[in-house]
Amino acid sequence: MIDDAYNMVLKPIIHFLEKHSPFIIGVIINIVIIMFINKVIDALEVKLATKLREKHSDSSLVNLLPILVKVLKAIIIFLLLAGFLQSFGYNVSSLIAGFGITGLAVGFAAKEAIGNVFGSLGLLGDRVYKIGDYIKFDNIEGYVEKINLRSTSIRTLDNFVVNVPNNTIANEAITNVSVCKKRKIDIIVGVEYGTSNEKLDKAVEILKEIGTNDEHIIGSGMFASIEALDDSSINVRFFGYTSETSWAKYKVVKGNFIREIIHRFREEGIEFAFPSTSVYMHE
Repeated sequence: MIDDAYNMVLKPIIHFLEKHSPFIIGVIINIVIIMFINKVIDALEVKLATKLREKHSDSSLVNLLPILVKVLKAIIIFLLLAGFLQSFGYNVSSLIAGFGITGLAVGFAAKEAIGNVFGSLGLLGDRVYKIGDYIKFDNIEGYVEKINLRSTSIRTLDNFVVNVPNNTIANEAITNVSVCKKRKIDIIVGVEYGTSNEKLDKAVEILKEIGTNDEHIIGSGMFASIEALDDSSINVRFFGYTSETSWAKYKVVKGNFIREIIHRFREEGIEFAFPSTSVYMHE
């Protein structure tokens, strides 16, 4: 029974290994070489990225580096495989020609994927955004988490991750909030039509005082005035800029500003307007 098992199972395996041992050993050696080269390239990528960030934090090469590394790895793997096949008598020239013909067919079938690759290169080359930036486009906004060959991963304010094809983003108008130096605060407050002239002037004065005393508001370009006569209110407006550009800090500054308006208006007896309709009846 042992002899039968040997003849049926082990002997064919041993015969196969003896016959193809050079090929198998070559495959193992190439796998080890590829793994070693990948480790070396990854280590060099980390060192190069660190140096680039230290010297040129806004360099587009920092963002392009992951993509260039992936392309380099693909080229090295292809060359190693081509050399390996050539050493065992395979016609690599015809193989490369076959890849060229196949590449044309694949190119037509995968034009979207190719468009995404060029889209990512364009976005990174133009330094439209980088990892960590807060961007807005179409109906999507959030922080950039990853930039891959195919897509960009964006974490929205709902903490969801949205993967958007780079070709799509490249054709959109993108607002990079992270690169702005200041953000506007534009607040319109409606007061009742029955508000006296003195209280109306006081309302404008209060808006100016709040803006002037707030350390987060930039003085240049700031103003407060009567804006318009609306359907059910007299509108007073404050316009200015804050130095806080991140979304969370901006919302806090604006919220504190509105809270101060509410407190001051109530102290002065200035009534806020609400939507209303007056009906006049004639006999």
